[in-house]
Amino acid sequence: MSGFAPTDRVLVSPRHLAGAGTDPLRDALGPLIRLFGWSHTHDAATGHITLDSPRHGAFIDFTPSNPHGPWWSISHHEPYWQAQFGRHTPIEAISAFTQALPQFLGDTRHADRIPLSTNTLVESARLNGWHMTANAEATVFTSADGHCVLTHEPHADLRWQIRHRLADDADTAWFASATQATPARLVSQFFAQLASTTPVQRLFKDLPARTRTHPDAQITPAAGAPAEARPAPVKATQEPAAARHPTARTHRR
Repeated sequence: MSGFAPTDRVLVSPRHLAGAGTDPLRDALGPLIRLFGWSHTHDAATGHITLDSPRHGAFIDFTPSNPHGPWWSISHHEPYWQAQFGRHTPIEAISAFTQALPQFLGDTRHADRIPLSTNTLVESARLNGWHMTANAEATVFTSADGHCVLTHEPHADLRWQIRHRLADDADTAWFASATQATPARLVSQFFAQLASTTPVQRLFKDLPARTRTHPDAQITPAAGAPAEARPAPVKATQEPAAARHPTARTHRR
């Protein structure tokens, strides 16, 4: 017995066990729309959302109806690269990636409100207790509990790959990948948030079922406790409905 009601707010660590989160769109897409003027489309029937940067250099596709493939695809032109994230990828890590995009595209407005991590993958791993092994072909970072693995293969088409899964449990499985030309600092933003030992906030019912009782998951009441549930201190203002509540389908998986 967990002792938590379905609607209780809880703090969860490690982050890779926390699932996507209750509101997986507000911080990942909202700032791009309301602060940086990215154009967007939204299909209310399917929850499909697209965003296009002002100069059309970067494009985001969110497809929550995809049963087996990625829900998130972020692509860039000249040079071409693509990052993809699966449905259960923690939103804090995805938001760190998407919120960093304007600065990497040369738009430094609001940089004081969206601070970027300066840590490399190696530094974030060491700070947060991840193990690292390396050979001539790849560097592998493994979470302390062994459930989450980041593989960096400098010469592969998919230069970075992250896999997570508890044994024999598809509900906790998620993946992330980035192709050869993806900026290393963007991947570092993602990993810094993923590896952080600071708990994230969730509704208990939104946790993967296996996480709720798994011995490696630390779950405590959120009331009165600080949680680093957002990657950057961006305050919400009025924003399009697509970034607030695109469809009920996107919130419970």
